[in-house]
Amino acid sequence: MERDSAEDVDSQAELDTIDDQNAWRPPTGGPVSWLDDASQEQDDDLSVIEYDIVSSPNDWNFATLVNFIESGALKVPAFQRNFVWDKKRASKLIESLLIGLPVPQVFLYEESRNNFIVIDGQQRLLTLYFFAKGRFPLPKIRGLLRPSLSSGKIDASLLEDSTLFTDFSLTLPKSASGQPNRYHGLSYVNLGEEKIVLDLRTMRNVVVKQMSPAGDSAMYEIFSRLNTGGVNLTPQEIRASLYHSYLIDSVLELNTQNEWRELVGQPIPDPRMRDTEFLLRSLALARKLDSFGGSMTAFVNAFCEEVKAFSAPQADAAISDLRAFFSIFPQGTTEIFDRAGKFSGVLFESFFAGWVRQGKPTLAPQDAVRAVRRVKSDDRFAKSLHQGSTKSNNIKDRIRLAEEEIKALI
Repeated sequence: MERDSAEDVDSQAELDTIDDQNAWRPPTGGPVSWLDDASQEQDDDLSVIEYDIVSSPNDWNFATLVNFIESGALKVPAFQRNFVWDKKRASKLIESLLIGLPVPQVFLYEESRNNFIVIDGQQRLLTLYFFAKGRFPLPKIRGLLRPSLSSGKIDASLLEDSTLFTDFSLTLPKSASGQPNRYHGLSYVNLGEEKIVLDLRTMRNVVVKQMSPAGDSAMYEIFSRLNTGGVNLTPQEIRASLYHSYLIDSVLELNTQNEWRELVGQPIPDPRMRDTEFLLRSLALARKLDSFGGSMTAFVNAFCEEVKAFSAPQADAAISDLRAFFSIFPQGTTEIFDRAGKFSGVLFESFFAGWVRQGKPTLAPQDAVRAVRRVKSDDRFAKSLHQGSTKSNNIKDRIRLAEEEIKALI
């Protein structure tokens, strides 16, 4: 989706230096190895209404762009790949600005006043910021920066951490005659009179904004359709960025925790965020099942829009429900919600929703495990998968089966 794409990287070796656990990966086009087939069923496409969208070109200078990033007004979506440029490539961009060469424009989505999401241009914008701060991220830790970028500014303590960042001075080649580049080795603070030149250099950006209908419902469509023909983003990758909130941030953090990773059976979070999606689906179904109909994607999107208004205590209570449900099951057990050796997201969400709807009762661990096994071996459960796992009637049938088992244990 972003034009700072893999073909812009100087070499594959540059990508290979990024920690494999945190690196951006393109989709393989095949099934996810840890998730069962029924949980990977694609949702129906959404029908959309007509939107009034405006695009406004702006020429913001270096200093303004750095201030926007530092203040958190510019946010990098969670699905964007990590910062992958090396110092040589980043130095070339700074040199282009210093000597007055044009650089590619960036695209931003204006979510609200002075609140922009980066659609295209992450590598360029972060290069400006890192140079202004005199710090450059070490390759192996770049995935760790993603939460800070998505939520806003990078904490100053991170920039000063020598295990995460190194000093950023320009790395530029000699001329054909062997003369050193006059900017080579200079940092932002050592530019002298050239510093004001750089501060005032502009970069063209195009700001996209939804005018009507009211709200930001077009954001999902804009990101999804700009992505067409490129990396096929999952709904959750888009959702995590467009509906960012305290609850979403809390779910992203919970997704890394051992108790959830044990239930999923994978120590490392899925790079395409499918595990996170089932946490959100579970919360949505537990609270809004009676209003569910039609598209699962639209249903979860609506839930994520609603929880943007949640207070911190409300969001914490939702996360506490998930943690309490995790704690029912014996620690170290990784196959409770498996079907045919793979994690079943639809089985997990059915039991969580059923448990919440039955009043979150206290259950004996072994009784709960046996109840899960009875449901996944039930012909009615299998039937709900064969006829389309995301159809509303099948989802409700699965949750009813889970509720029946839970009632019998109370």
